Amino acid sequence: MANTVSLVLPARHSPAVGPAHIYLALSPSVFMLLIFFALPMGMMIGLSFTDPVSGLPSLASYQRFLTDGLSLPGILRTVSMSLCVAVCVTVLGYPVAYYLARARGRTRALVFALALAPELAGVVLRTYGWLIILEDRGFLNDALLHLGLIASPLPLSKNMFAVVVGLTHVVLPFGILSLMTSIQGIDPNLERAAQVLGASRASVMRHVVLPLSLPGIISSLLIAFTMTASAYATPALLGGAGFKVIATMIAEQVLFYVNWPFAAVMANVLFLMMLGVSYLGIRFEARRRLRLSGRGGVTS
Repeated sequence: MANTVSLVLPARHSPAVGPAHIYLALSPSVFMLLIFFALPMGMMIGLSFTDPVSGLPSLASYQRFLTDGLSLPGILRTVSMSLCVAVCVTVLGYPVAYYLARARGRTRALVFALALAPELAGVVLRTYGWLIILEDRGFLNDALLHLGLIASPLPLSKNMFAVVVGLTHVVLPFGILSLMTSIQGIDPNLERAAQVLGASRASVMRHVVLPLSLPGIISSLLIAFTMTASAYATPALLGGAGFKVIATMIAEQVLFYVNWPFAAVMANVLFLMMLGVSYLGIRFEARRRLRLSGRGGVTS
């Protein structure tokens, strides 16, 4: 009987990845964050507690922020503007994102290119384009006047409406990408199963797709809110001199009044506001996930 010779190849063991390797890999990113984020933020926080005249430690800038009658309305205007843009971006971007997540072929590539096309031009260029369209003697008012639909130009520029339109155009591609990524993680078989069981298309969207795409919705809202709250060029150009938000007020304090401590106070308040909104959004998403899991739902 012939002897059977078995050849056993030595097993290949990948080198162990220990904490030291992980820390070494993360060190460049941590170093960049410390130098270009944490250090400037710490300097700005310290600057906000100094007197703008003497340079001594003082709470005068915070007291002025609470009592000058302009800063708090600026915060409220910033919040309302950011909320409007966040809702518009999410509502307008969801159908496009759903189509891009489910469609195939050349049409999908064309729609995807059109969705990202606004990012090929600068923010200032896009803002001036909307200014030409929305101003009193702009394209839209001239067309309505020529058709006899209005007797005088509509107030479409130098107000909240113009700023929301311009910022929605700027932020919309980011919302579409966020929503599309979330919808792509939903198994299409869940939608088919719901339809086989008798659910209408609207019911499938309401009870299956929307709950499972909630992370993308929250992400879209947060991205749009934070990008809008810190936007400067679009509110300054489309809102005009009378439309004051925190970003334009910070630039005004730095460029015209050279009051760095007061500008630092407003920047700190804006940063804390965005952190608070992000925390609330993440907590809300976590609770929804927990509720779906408790009901036996499937999360993406």
